Amino acid sequence: MGGLFEVEKLEQEKKELENKINKSNFWEDQTMANMTYQQFKNIKKKLDLYNDLKDNIDLYLELIELEDINDKDIINLQEELEDLEIRTLLKGKYDGNDCYLEIHPGAGGTESCDWASMLLRMYERFCDKNNYTYKVIEKQPGEEAGIKSVTLEIAGEYAYGYLKNEKGVHRLVRISPFDSAKRRHTSFASVMVTPVFTNNVDIEIKEEDLKIDVYHSSGAGGQSVNTSNSAVRITHLPTKIVVTCQTERSQLRNKEIALEILKSKIFEQQEEQREKELKNITGDISETSFGSQIRSYILEPYKLVKDHRSNYEENDPLKVLDGDIKGLMESVLKKIN
Repeated sequence: MGGLFEVEKLEQEKKELENKINKSNFWEDQTMANMTYQQFKNIKKKLDLYNDLKDNIDLYLELIELEDINDKDIINLQEELEDLEIRTLLKGKYDGNDCYLEIHPGAGGTESCDWASMLLRMYERFCDKNNYTYKVIEKQPGEEAGIKSVTLEIAGEYAYGYLKNEKGVHRLVRISPFDSAKRRHTSFASVMVTPVFTNNVDIEIKEEDLKIDVYHSSGAGGQSVNTSNSAVRITHLPTKIVVTCQTERSQLRNKEIALEILKSKIFEQQEEQREKELKNITGDISETSFGSQIRSYILEPYKLVKDHRSNYEENDPLKVLDGDIKGLMESVLKKIN
């Protein structure tokens, strides 16, 4: 943890933000105001957690002096300390935002499509276990099994902060259920994570820069959800970004949601470009980049899940695939901060 220096720094940032918020013209620039207010709320949460923890430590110290503390009290304190440590690491500009999470299978046909569906279930179970809500924005089933693509909108405290480091290539090694010879196969799928910016950014999108396609929404097994062309695919020609939405029955509403996602992706791309330019100036080189293999899930010939950035390992892949990925996520947060 950053210790007293980190707390003093947060207190100073909170004071500066409060001064900005209290100015009479604060809400004139809606974009900047929303970003500033969200930053203020995130800092306040961290300071409230720190102050609560400090009060508990003072209480436990008194109990120790009175020899009236037990193992359960110590375990509770340790868990609170670990929680505070993680929250101090969630200090990115958009860590407090909700996010969009996309999964795309790599080359390999049915094998990779099935692996993508396993990852989808893993993230859905993670959300269920950690009080995050999610909504399927778009989902395309595979021809034989699994999925060709899926986009989730995930909402909750520090959703982007926790999930941002899932971006990259995920590798699975297992005995294939689709191989009659029971041979071992390696499959890949990519995950993309984008913060939800729609309430605090102003991105101008020109109609002539868009290619809009409509098609039937498809459900499980390729069945049509309805008979109208309600699903929408938007291609932003200047950036080649493609987004799709089929969650609603209304074509108009699907188009609105797709445009919201597109704005977030364009804004993220602009932010990444600015960061890249800054790193070129300062000479800072990132350890990892999008598209790198970040994690391996090995079911055969032994059982192991390993994150290649933090070297954190789990020996129960089935538990991980059932959504217990917080340890892996937090190991990366600690490594990169």
